[in-house]
Amino acid sequence: MMAKDTFLNRKITLNCKGSTLVLDQPKVMAILNATPDSFFAQSRAKNLSEALQKVESFLEDGATLIDIGAYSSRPGAIDISPAEEMERLIPLVSEIADRFPEAYLSIDTFRAEVAEEAIQAGAHVINDISGGSLDLEMFTTVAKLQVPYILMHMKGTPQNMQQQANYTDVTEEVISYLDEKILKLKELGVQDVIIDPGFGFAKTIAHNFQLLQQMEKLHQFGLPIMVGFSRKSMVTKVLGNKTADALNGTSVLNTSALLMGASILRVHDVKEAMECIKLTESIKNPDLY
Repeated sequence: MMAKDTFLNRKITLNCKGSTLVLDQPKVMAILNATPDSFFAQSRAKNLSEALQKVESFLEDGATLIDIGAYSSRPGAIDISPAEEMERLIPLVSEIADRFPEAYLSIDTFRAEVAEEAIQAGAHVINDISGGSLDLEMFTTVAKLQVPYILMHMKGTPQNMQQQANYTDVTEEVISYLDEKILKLKELGVQDVIIDPGFGFAKTIAHNFQLLQQMEKLHQFGLPIMVGFSRKSMVTKVLGNKTADALNGTSVLNTSALLMGASILRVHDVKEAMECIKLTESIKNPDLY
């Protein structure tokens, strides 16, 4: 296990193709899906014009990063080919990068060839739900590109991950998984890693809440932590409501994670996430007022 660190000493700068993204305060990553089947319909962009409108709104509301995905990772999602994923993704990335140069673009993919094409088209960050497990070329590709990499914990694939939700101690197993992957990335010379415990991926509701309760243990890596609760079943199943009604519950979980040192909130609802950040930063620093 790596030497213990605290979130006070964690890495707060990311080199995004020559531009420095500073995580001295938490940031919001807005979700943009170029998919017909992502679980929250309002996150989907049906065409380029709608996608550009969404990005403009995200940035106006305070988002720093835009996470663009063309492969649905919801449980039981339909598998698509790399060619189809790139057909959906690359023109969109290119246009957004051209239209909104101030935005940091993250690519939600587990495929190395898709990630590389997207980075060349103007993206800055690779967000890999599989932690390199579904494409063995991913880590070497990230090392070659020298861009920030979001390392998430998941077992199995989006098609079968919920059947893999078996742990003796979910927090310790997630930590062990991340430890092994971080060491491999460092050996390859990857400089900027963000960790994501993977809420909702190969985990039961109880696993998700145990991970959140013990999230401060992840600070031992000294790396930024990203969390993604937005409108997920760990909200709707506990509250007994629908995805469309899960914003308030999402804000509660985002607030909890921020108080435990989360650096990035990956969300559908930017304005509300920014409010969570402003209020939690006020709790941490009441002398600002």
